[in-house]
Amino acid sequence: MPSPGDVPPEILDQLRRICRELPEAYEEPSWIGVRWRIRARTVAHVYTPDPDSAAVYASHTVDGEAPTVMTVRVPVEDLFGLTARGFPFFRAPWGDNVLAVVLGDHTDWTEIAELVTDSYCEMAPKFLAARVIGPADAD
Repeated sequence: MPSPGDVPPEILDQLRRICRELPEAYEEPSWIGVRWRIRARTVAHVYTPDPDSAAVYASHTVDGEAPTVMTVRVPVEDLFGLTARGFPFFRAPWGDNVLAVVLGDHTDWTEIAELVTDSYCEMAPKFLAARVIGPADAD
């Protein structure tokens, strides 16, 4: 079992590719895992929590292993819709608009790109958010 905070490199690679497109976003190590920020606001945070120390993660183990989880900010109405779908989505145990997503082989990276981009637009100054071309807009 990985120690808390270890994130598989293939997941980091995917998230780095997505976050590289966000104006002035930067990556930094966090107290657990890695996060991407705009100014002092977190856009996305990915980590592998210890399910034994936080009950909210125990029900999200994948094949008996600790889940790799990403949290992002979403509008509250989107939070309710996404969490109603169930796996891989659940409500993070903090914040009014924090969505948690279990990442892995099942992950739809197009959907993750949309969620990260939307989170960026929620957290970034309006003039930077206006410069973002979302995955759906790129066609």
